[in-house]
Amino acid sequence: MTRPDTTRAAHTTPAHTAPTHTAPAHTTPAYTDPADATPADATQAGTIRVLIADDEPMIRAGVRAVLATDPGIEVVAEAADGHEAVELVRAHRPHVAVLDVRMPRTNGIEAAAEIRRTLPATGVVMLTTFGEDDYILRALGCGAAGFLIKSGEPEELVAGVRAVADGAAYLSPKVAARVVAHLASTGAGALAGRRDAARERVAGLTPRERDVLSHLGGGLSNGQIARRLHLVEGTVKAHVSSVLARLGVDNRAAAAVVAHEAGILPPPPAEQR
Repeated sequence: MTRPDTTRAAHTTPAHTAPTHTAPAHTTPAYTDPADATPADATQAGTIRVLIADDEPMIRAGVRAVLATDPGIEVVAEAADGHEAVELVRAHRPHVAVLDVRMPRTNGIEAAAEIRRTLPATGVVMLTTFGEDDYILRALGCGAAGFLIKSGEPEELVAGVRAVADGAAYLSPKVAARVVAHLASTGAGALAGRRDAARERVAGLTPRERDVLSHLGGGLSNGQIARRLHLVEGTVKAHVSSVLARLGVDNRAAAAVVAHEAGILPPPPAEQR
């Protein structure tokens, strides 16, 4: 009796292979440093990162203490002059830089211009005193989005930082009044000319764009404007972009000045939100 040829059978039997399991490539979600968030993303990302720059340690301590009352705001760096402020903004990439106007080496205006030129994701809030009206106007041209008076209420500082972090402009009531008073003090003829020029620019806006501009003049964020006008926030954002383009200005703070000059500010709400 011939034995079966087991050698061939063993040779032809396919080797045992485990079921194919194709694991997806291991991909770790890209890490996004909170410091890389833009001001408009700050409130969505969580904590608002802030840099403080002032040559007076007591002022810096006071600003830090006021901001510490809001758990959603974190002071990540402090500078004693404008040059150091620019370097620290580059290192920490905060959402908002709060700058004193008058500082040694590099003043707040120059620091604001450099920050906006090289790190536009960081919004700038300027701290001023009553005697610095001209500095306020110069800072507008540098792209600063917020203006606060050091003698103002602490709540204004928190509101201003939050507004700028949200992508809005913030003019404290005293600053807005000083800007208008400064413009008026340069002469009735010049003031009338600016008012006429502002009204001519505003005349090119649609009625809805005029509504949006009037609220920009009050320093409201897109979300606040949307609630006031009963619009979707995305629609307000589109209107704001159109308003800036039609007015030929670079930022919301400059648009707010146009609104003040044209005299189209809405009455203040009965209750601040």
